[in-house]
Amino acid sequence: MENTIEIIKMGAEHYDESMALSQFAFQYKKTEEELEQGKEQFLSLPADRWAVYVDGKYAAQATVLQLETYIGGQRFAMGGVAAVATWPEYRRQGLVAKLLVHSLKEMKANGQTLSFLHPFAFGFYRKFGWETYTDNKIYTIKSDFLPARVPYKGRIERYSNNYELLYHIYEAYAAQFNGSLVRSELWWKYYISKRKPGQISVYFDQNNQALGYIIYEVKNSQLFVHEFVSLSEESRKALWSFISQHDSMINEVKITVPSNDNLAYLLPNPRIHQEITPYFMARIVDAEAFIEKYTFDNQMEEDKLYIDLTDSCAPWNTGYYLLHIEPSGRARLHRLEKNEGKEMTIKMDIGTLTAVLLGYLRPLQLAQMERIEGQSTAIKRLHSRIPERTTYLPDFF
Repeated sequence: MENTIEIIKMGAEHYDESMALSQFAFQYKKTEEELEQGKEQFLSLPADRWAVYVDGKYAAQATVLQLETYIGGQRFAMGGVAAVATWPEYRRQGLVAKLLVHSLKEMKANGQTLSFLHPFAFGFYRKFGWETYTDNKIYTIKSDFLPARVPYKGRIERYSNNYELLYHIYEAYAAQFNGSLVRSELWWKYYISKRKPGQISVYFDQNNQALGYIIYEVKNSQLFVHEFVSLSEESRKALWSFISQHDSMINEVKITVPSNDNLAYLLPNPRIHQEITPYFMARIVDAEAFIEKYTFDNQMEEDKLYIDLTDSCAPWNTGYYLLHIEPSGRARLHRLEKNEGKEMTIKMDIGTLTAVLLGYLRPLQLAQMERIEGQSTAIKRLHSRIPERTTYLPDFF
């Protein structure tokens, strides 16, 4: 007899079942007080939470957080996939696949043209169209190797009020990258305060303008920088000088920075420990809607390229398109009847298109890896129109 499978949208009445599965799957235990606090977050944060019931029994779950991210300095609606879990007796029955496909349909309907997630296994989520979009660069710096302390004209103050001041600095900083979150007040309350504890120090310039901050803590002779945000070279130097002021009480500093950070180049001895770690994955949910909002590099002429796109889990994306890029950088995807004979055709899947448009890898790199197929002329034209921006996500969900 075939099982009855039902996907439902969760409400407050499903919180206990959801938390029971989450604690088991992700191997943690919350106190009754923590569970009560978690329920407040469950009900407050905008999200679509989905559960799979098999023959009336709670079997699997996934959450899609309603978030925004910066791409080219613009805000894009994004679905943040989290808390994907299945009870062991229901695993390897395709329930997560059903949840992901269902979630993609709902994201498209909600206008979320992008989706991010933190994978337990990159290969697993690649099957569903997500692709690596950002790396973390992690420095471990012995105290003897820290940047030299230098004089600065502004001042650094410890800050212990709410996050209102940091919000404005962060947003100006995050908009410089592709894939950083637009943080809501609730995000600061529930995610930053809990995941990034410790001291907050803010840099003010001579005009009393806040241009940077760090969130950090010191324990066991290590200084952990949870967040380093700087809007100018002046503030960057000042904040690193401030970190170096802790040299007498620490053995080393550990900090995560964007992949394009060049601190080592500026050090007298650049032989610090650096680790590059693939971090989050992304996928375009709705290619036509995403392209319509995306801005390519502006040039003197327009470009017309043909894109042969495949997407096994979001069939509305699969198709043969004319990508028309105006001189201004605005563009549209026009669906066409497939014609293999057309020149300037570029073939790729949805994950590769995501990596290209977010700037994680360049078209010519992907062509060399045989992840993009097509005439070199067409690939070079696309390459020239993709803005060069670093991807970075200083958050977790």
